Amino acid sequence: MITVNRSKKLSGYISIPGDKSISHRAVIFGSLCIGKTTIEGLLESEDVHRTIEAVRQLGARVKRKNDKWEVDGFGVGGFTSPENVIDCGNSGTTCRLLMGAISTTPISATFIGDKSLSQRPMDRIIQPLSEIGVKCSAREGSFLPITLEGTSSAMPSDFESKVDSAQVKSAVLLAGLNSRGATRYVERKLTRDHTERMLMFFGGKIKTQKTEYGYYHSLEGLQELKPQEISIPSDPSSASFFIAAALMVEGSDVTIKNICMNETRIGFLKVINKMGARIEVYNKKAVCGEPVADLRVISSRLKGVKVPKNIVASMIDEFPILAVLAAVAEGKTEMRGIEELRVKESDRIFSMATGLRECGVNVSYGDDYMTVEGVRKVKGGQLINTFNDHRIAMSFICLGQVTQKPIEISETISIGTSFPGFIEKFKEIGANLSS
Repeated sequence: MITVNRSKKLSGYISIPGDKSISHRAVIFGSLCIGKTTIEGLLESEDVHRTIEAVRQLGARVKRKNDKWEVDGFGVGGFTSPENVIDCGNSGTTCRLLMGAISTTPISATFIGDKSLSQRPMDRIIQPLSEIGVKCSAREGSFLPITLEGTSSAMPSDFESKVDSAQVKSAVLLAGLNSRGATRYVERKLTRDHTERMLMFFGGKIKTQKTEYGYYHSLEGLQELKPQEISIPSDPSSASFFIAAALMVEGSDVTIKNICMNETRIGFLKVINKMGARIEVYNKKAVCGEPVADLRVISSRLKGVKVPKNIVASMIDEFPILAVLAAVAEGKTEMRGIEELRVKESDRIFSMATGLRECGVNVSYGDDYMTVEGVRKVKGGQLINTFNDHRIAMSFICLGQVTQKPIEISETISIGTSFPGFIEKFKEIGANLSS
């Protein structure tokens, strides 16, 4: 448990750990190459370590050498059956992407996870994989544990997704790498495209075009990928907490270095810009196929907004911290089409609404929406239940920077799944936290 006290101001230059989504994919793609891939800036969180251990079980050699990681892969279709179950812990990305990656190799593997992951739906992955001939045996139909039996004669997928999910898209595309013929995937809205970008960076062939039905992705099968030297930019989702805190705490001026500015990840920045955030973007460049920049964030008076539905997918992880900003903004902030939040590490609509209400903020919510009424002064003075969700914990640590009374956070262990060292990093810029 940790106590969060009101801060005077936040200032300084900080570096955020590597992007979690890109880190997972770098390890997986490295394992799909014959030869050595070198990764700099890999996020060394619990979730990413789950992916590292999983590809080791599947036959790859992964080791840390000085400040970099090396992955010696086995090539597309080169997976071997693991001797033990693959424990994904809390990482849905590890589970879903690797289910896709091994599905077109004739091996068997059982995936398990912690209590939270075991309650998250896997039917969205099972359905497209079953259509190409993969056998999946799951608890109660679609929950972990899942035993997957890959196929050596996969039919290329022609799949139109009903769920806007980068994990589903990535699983289907990874399956398509070892399938004969072209794999086609259609999504209504463009979700995170790190998989497509990394495929091309590793020498893969994939085409994406916008159509009247959505975004159409076409991937050639039986491709060979080439090992690379890759550098991971900083995680924009992790940066959002520092951005929000700097905006809320009067007199703050914080610069965050080397942030991934991928168009499919900056919905949060677009929304807070509409709210009146003062943010300077500079040092723009491209790193390993991803756009990167530095951000200078200056404290700002914010106003409530309606979040456009067409950018929900590009900021799905930032809604908890957006709800915190909404609590101190002038007027109402409306968030709709956010039903995906209900199947994250916790039901994040309920988790955020509960904590904010306890702190004196008016919140209304339903299955796919949440509306937060801003107040000039947030009371605080409560013990906040994180529901063992890292983004809930970090969001309320940020809110505690401006509450009238200190707030206590029920646990902080969950933060390690995505941002080890978060609390220390927060203290570096002036946050007032105590154990």
